[in-house]
Amino acid sequence: MSTTAPAWADDKPGNGDKPKPPASMSTVGGAKLGEPGTQVSLKAGAPVLPKELSARSWLVSDAETGEVLASHNSHWRLPPASTLKMLFADTVLPKFPKSQKHKVELSDLAGIGAGSSMVGVKENETYSVHDLWLGVFLRSGNDAVHVLSAMNGGVPQTVKDMQSHADELQALDTHVVSPDGYDEKGQVSSAYDLTLFARSGLQKKDFREYCSTATAQFPGETKKITKGKDKGKKKRESFAIQNTNRLLTGDIGLDAYKGIAGVKNGSTTNAGNTFTGVAERDGKVLLVTVMNPDSGEQHAVYKETERLLDWGFKASGKVEPVGELVAPKGAGTGSGKGAPGGGKSDSSAAKNVAHASDKGSGGIGIALGVAGGVLALVAAGWFVISRRMPLPDRVRRKSRR
Repeated sequence: MSTTAPAWADDKPGNGDKPKPPASMSTVGGAKLGEPGTQVSLKAGAPVLPKELSARSWLVSDAETGEVLASHNSHWRLPPASTLKMLFADTVLPKFPKSQKHKVELSDLAGIGAGSSMVGVKENETYSVHDLWLGVFLRSGNDAVHVLSAMNGGVPQTVKDMQSHADELQALDTHVVSPDGYDEKGQVSSAYDLTLFARSGLQKKDFREYCSTATAQFPGETKKITKGKDKGKKKRESFAIQNTNRLLTGDIGLDAYKGIAGVKNGSTTNAGNTFTGVAERDGKVLLVTVMNPDSGEQHAVYKETERLLDWGFKASGKVEPVGELVAPKGAGTGSGKGAPGGGKSDSSAAKNVAHASDKGSGGIGIALGVAGGVLALVAAGWFVISRRMPLPDRVRRKSRR
């Protein structure tokens, strides 16, 4: 027998001055997801949800089956901050080979918002696409986003492409105004949509690589050598960058989360702190999105994500799903441009997927090729089950902490 938790909105004692979610929201993924407040249906023996949750919106889902295990205002349209870069990457990353080079022009860096996070891209220097994506994922560099957008035909074209891809993914809460997630009037997404972006992106090998990379070297400026036998020659330095995802790298007062494999964090004035994380334990892969916690706790967005991940791993199989993560519009036919493999021939798209196997799958649905688990992928419009696709050694070592 299941029990449904009270659907508290943001009207608990002491919360009178907080913004409140709409009385009704989108029902994409299920009717309960359109109701304000916390949605969870516990079976006998299921753990209760953590008490220390202050986020305006959050969602816990099974990345393989797409089942939403619990949610709180998951369709509330809120500023996304740099978590919107997941949609940017999922849209643009397939367009350019990582070895492609680009010499940065001043116009490429135009329009970057004041106070933006930057990786340190310089005019008149040449970068590989691989370098630029490291700048996007590790340092949340809006300068790298704008250069890649310029390569994609400019910011307006990139925004148009992102919006089209969001619509294809059925992320209907999302309105894209800037490609980098910078605060702009009308730019919104939701915990539900951000989870869709992460789930779609994580099916791409390069996306998984970048979002799980803890540290890297980034090209610096080319300078003349002023001393020694090479005086007068030019040399390009590089510098170390570290991922701003603190569940991946750890920080003072915060350990790296066991099993973490990505994905993306963000922070702006309007959005507060936002985060979508994916983690794996014992073959189970969960996605958690947290938007704008206001407890004042140090590392609140990460601490609340940790609590929800811990709960999700314990609750798996002990709750009735309250909704689902929907498939892209074109997933059933292979015609959707935004679907993984969309726009490719069946044979070409199939090369991006491991050989099919239905052992231990228990069903179909989109999911992730990350961190060990039997996971589903969408390719050529058909749902298939892939073999395990382990993360790089350096990430797997981290995930065992």
